[in-house]
Amino acid sequence: MTHTTRLAQLLQAKGWMLATAESCTGGLIAAACTDLAGSSNWFDRGFVTYSNEAKTQMLGVEAALIETHGAVSEAVARAMASGAVRQSRARVSVAVTGIAGPAGGSIDKPVGTVWFAFMVDGRLDAQVRRFEGDRAAVRAATVEHALAGLVSRLENLAA
Repeated sequence: MTHTTRLAQLLQAKGWMLATAESCTGGLIAAACTDLAGSSNWFDRGFVTYSNEAKTQMLGVEAALIETHGAVSEAVARAMASGAVRQSRARVSVAVTGIAGPAGGSIDKPVGTVWFAFMVDGRLDAQVRRFEGDRAAVRAATVEHALAGLVSRLENLAA
């Protein structure tokens, strides 16, 4: 069973909706979800907030937060996940912000660095991962990790 299929089962069992807030993946997580027939029963919306301005306008991420911590940071990922729930009818969200490459990395935040934030029924947590490979590989790994992270958090609620 795919992560998306399991995610659909878990969300539908609770009657909850999902929203995504994506930067480096440009909507790929939302696309993976909506590839599944019947996704309108559990997928509410996806925010593609590639620019800092979009993060502020669409998700309510404070510009000062981005300026202080950088767009690729725990603080911004958390604010994106919170904003996705606030700006939708979802009770579950995932946010991703990272550096897919090939350019844009730094010593502190090398290419492949991705911050994830998950909000599940009011509980918010974040984590950082570093993925190897080219731009496509980093983005694919990010989608996979985001979906797996949602499934594990929802399964832990049921346990």
